[in-house]
Amino acid sequence: MDIQNLLKDNWKLFVIASLTLGLAPFNPPHILGKIEWILGGSAFSETHAMQAKDWFDVLLHGSPWLLLIISIVLNLFALKTKNAPK
Repeated sequence: MDIQNLLKDNWKLFVIASLTLGLAPFNPPHILGKIEWILGGSAFSETHAMQAKDWFDVLLHGSPWLLLIISIVLNLFALKTKNAPK
């Protein structure tokens, strides 16, 4: 089994990972605060620069979302090619 099929077939796992690890801690979702910090919209970003642990944190909380997006795109592409007229 190749990596593309693994990414395409494990979308349920990516949904669960995104809703748990991707959002934890939940109030407010941690990844949203980190994204805001990267974009420069956080008051905390004005006083502290992102350190290596902050970038690792973004990678940890963001990777389930990235995998989910990739899986959705692959599944939509497979559905489109399956239903395309021949």
